[in-house]
Amino acid sequence: MTEKQFYDWQTLGGVHDVQTIVHVLESCQIPWCMIDDLAVNHWADEPMATADVDLVITTDQIETTIQALVFAGFTSKNFPWSINLQGSSKLSIQISTEAVYQQFPSRCVATEVHGILMRVACKEDVLMGKVLAYRDAQRRPSKRQKDLLDILRLIEAHPDLRSHLPDDIAGKVKDIEGEF
Repeated sequence: MTEKQFYDWQTLGGVHDVQTIVHVLESCQIPWCMIDDLAVNHWADEPMATADVDLVITTDQIETTIQALVFAGFTSKNFPWSINLQGSSKLSIQISTEAVYQQFPSRCVATEVHGILMRVACKEDVLMGKVLAYRDAQRRPSKRQKDLLDILRLIEAHPDLRSHLPDDIAGKVKDIEGEF
């Protein structure tokens, strides 16, 4: 089974939804990139299973993007911090509208994740996004622990990222590394 086949099986048809999103965004020439789990999976040594698709697009293209994705078969629901989409699969799709992510598309890389060609935030931006998520006290403790694990996965794969860690998180990473 290929990575793409496994991802499609795991997400009950998610490959089609991701490929549709990528096609729509590229066809409309909208600046965008994947963030969070799919981006971590690209930059870390070992991918982890995920049914989450998180991406960012430039704010001035949100209306155009949502109209195009709805036309392509997605439904959308707006929240203060994101726009959630649902396609034909089990994927949980979120477009982040938070200002902190707006420059990510300008620094992204084109790559394959799970056998699907897409744009992914650069490793420094992915790390910054994970640091922000970990520091969000409103997130569930289990999600915050996963964010810390993702930070550790990124540091293991790219030791140069260690210098980008804030002191408090660098200390937590050191504590975890000391346990092993």
